Amino acid sequence: MFKIAREALPALFAKMAEIADLFLPVKNNINTEYARFTPESAVDLETLKTAKSPKDLFFPQSETLYTCHRDGKKLSVVPEKLAEAPFIVFGMRACDIQGVAVLDRVFLSEPQDSFYAARRQNGLLIGMACTEPEESCFCGTFGIDHTAPGGDVDTMLTKTHLYWMPCTEKGQVLTEKLADLLQEAKEDELDKEKEKAKALMEAMPYKDVSVEGWGAAAADKNFDSPLWESLAKPCLACGTCTFVCPTCQCYDIKDYETGHGVKRYRCWDSCMYSDFTMMAHGNNRTTQMQRFRQRFMHKLAYFPANNDGMFSCVGCGRCVEKCPSALNIVKVIKAFGGEQHA
Repeated sequence: MFKIAREALPALFAKMAEIADLFLPVKNNINTEYARFTPESAVDLETLKTAKSPKDLFFPQSETLYTCHRDGKKLSVVPEKLAEAPFIVFGMRACDIQGVAVLDRVFLSEPQDSFYAARRQNGLLIGMACTEPEESCFCGTFGIDHTAPGGDVDTMLTKTHLYWMPCTEKGQVLTEKLADLLQEAKEDELDKEKEKAKALMEAMPYKDVSVEGWGAAAADKNFDSPLWESLAKPCLACGTCTFVCPTCQCYDIKDYETGHGVKRYRCWDSCMYSDFTMMAHGNNRTTQMQRFRQRFMHKLAYFPANNDGMFSCVGCGRCVEKCPSALNIVKVIKAFGGEQHA
């Protein structure tokens, strides 16, 4: 394990940016979002969660797949180049790293999504432990340890130092390149910080939220519950929950006439929209209740049924914070009895 003084972090970021493109949380007006590092960046390591997760560094909100050109009767199709440049994502919380693991299940399963696979191959994840969880956090419900993010490198920021722990071969290679900025640290230096962080999580209001009764077995049991009608009533179908979620992977594919050809691109979509998966005959989910149910059944039942029990919620709490109607996955879990009682 290594450490670096807080005041030396700008030098660390500058060095990493020389090695590869560096993305990290940056304050932009009222929000903190992941952005490319520059010496002028207002780096913000104090905000626990960025407004959106950093998933769009691997699965962009919009990306061109290929371009079609027509020359008389000749038609050519030019695929978009795959990502080749290495990049580093610094400061990812444990929930967001688990979110990438969920996306891996979707996009790296056969047949692999070549665009996503290229970014994952070139990306290096640096996790940051959460020392002060917030009231909306419930990552522990899904077995996530907020003090051990699970990146290629794991870090923890204290009042005086950033502690640095390489966890994979990728992380070890980067650590060697930064050796002149890092100093050795004792393995037990963070024990008290981790204990304090875990005690704080135990004091959070959602610590007793439980997914017992969900998973693959819930697919049939909960589908026809009358609870869905009352739960879905306040839903505005705005899609905010899906756009801030670290694991939502729905997308649409569209064509755009540029005047010099046609670009085929994909962009994020939402299962909460009435035109999602619209086909010539219409839509197989004709009510907002059905769309609302689909979102939560997918995360809590269908996904674990097809992915060895892995849930596609990571307990980040963004939907808890952002939904204008105070609807979120915690409310759904609790409605079906998902709360532990002493």
